[in-house]
Amino acid sequence: MKETKTRGAKADSKLRVQKGKNASKGAKIKRPPSAFFVFMEKFRVEYKESHPNNKSVAVVGKAGGAKWKSMSEQEKAPYVEKAAKLKSDYEKLKAGQVEEEDAGSDKSKSEVEEEGDNEDEGED
Repeated sequence: MKETKTRGAKADSKLRVQKGKNASKGAKIKRPPSAFFVFMEKFRVEYKESHPNNKSVAVVGKAGGAKWKSMSEQEKAPYVEKAAKLKSDYEKLKAGQVEEEDAGSDKSKSEVEEEGDNEDEGED
């Protein structure tokens, strides 16, 4: 077997510093679930109640997928609506987070874009 090299204290301290920087920005917002995953939240609970001895995640997933495919658009509508609402809430939060990040920067947007352009020119 190969032996893996252990990192020195210096490398670990760099990682800790970087973690601290990211933690101060706040947690990232999770993307909203699709209509299918909104459906699966409810389906898992119902399936586990009717099949208490089942321990397989794959079986639940396959059963949920088969049920979703067999549903009409009208039956899917409540899940699609809920997913759309979650998505709009997510986009509002995301827009607010972007505005906060932009407000915290000392540089204007054009200065940041110019720096990005200059970095690309040196790489060939």
